[in-house]
Amino acid sequence: MNPKLFYLFLSRHLIAAFFLSILASPALASPDDGAAPEIADGIVKISIIEPDRAVGYTVGDVLERTVTLEVKKPYTLLNTSLPIVGYEHRYKGQVSGIELKSIRHEALENDDNTVYTLYLAYQVFTNNIVAKPAILPAEIIKFKGPAKAVAGSKAKSGIVQYRIPSWNFRISPIAVYGSVKIEEDMSPLRGPLLLDASPQKIRLKVLVGILVLSILGLLYILGMRAWLPLMGRPFAKAYRDIRKLPATADGLQQAVARIHHALNATAGSSIFSDNLDSFLASKPAFSAVKTDIEHFFGLSRQVFFETQAAHQIGDEPMTWLKGFCRRCRDCERGLTPELTTSAKA
Repeated sequence: MNPKLFYLFLSRHLIAAFFLSILASPALASPDDGAAPEIADGIVKISIIEPDRAVGYTVGDVLERTVTLEVKKPYTLLNTSLPIVGYEHRYKGQVSGIELKSIRHEALENDDNTVYTLYLAYQVFTNNIVAKPAILPAEIIKFKGPAKAVAGSKAKSGIVQYRIPSWNFRISPIAVYGSVKIEEDMSPLRGPLLLDASPQKIRLKVLVGILVLSILGLLYILGMRAWLPLMGRPFAKAYRDIRKLPATADGLQQAVARIHHALNATAGSSIFSDNLDSFLASKPAFSAVKTDIEHFFGLSRQVFFETQAAHQIGDEPMTWLKGFCRRCRDCERGLTPELTTSAKA
């Protein structure tokens, strides 16, 4: 073989081998000067409070995470390893559109551990015409611990790292293109659409209170039971008795006598036409039924003394007596009775 050709062939292969060794060198292949070994299992106990929903976010929304790290001593957090505000994370070389808006942390030391609480707020700076997946990035933080004098170990400085897991969610478009049927768009990720029912609950409670008061008022006005307040007075008892009497001559006499008894019990003495004004002066609530009382005295004279006495009651005295006794019952309760036409006149 020609010596010149041999040396030329050999030099080409040596040059190629040199460049391949450079490219394959760990020191030159995408170095990561900040890399550190993972912290040992059992050193860190983590709990995270994620945002309340995983869908429905639009551009400008802020998502908050609260990360609590319970770290055993002597490991301590390196504040310089915390995420940087304003840094836009990348995913597969592309800007994700999720930016760290603010960060705040607190530390609480105990006897055998330190509890670090990180308050992270991320803001959405991306949008699309359709809903798209997004991610709150995994954050790498570092701790300073005891140094390990192990040959070739990266942990000789005592610095180790811990990975806060990421959180997936979805970003919704600001405007919806095309028609959407809500029954076909009920994603299980969205959760129930909750409405504030506080005004309706307050209104319902007020209406229930009004209903209860109305029922009590109606029961008080129309009630027949003696155990209710002001239900055991003379005319209330008389009304309960008269409603049970038959519409006969004997029943009519019993009804008239029963009302006389109620009048006398109310006044504290016997009441007749000649002392009616003094009774009304002492019991002004009965002034509204003065005309009815006068008609009642006329009916009483006809029933017991004068069969031809005028009373202007009509052909159904028993029905009238029931209504009269009920109006007197309203008077003794302090209510305004519903007057008859003759009483109004």
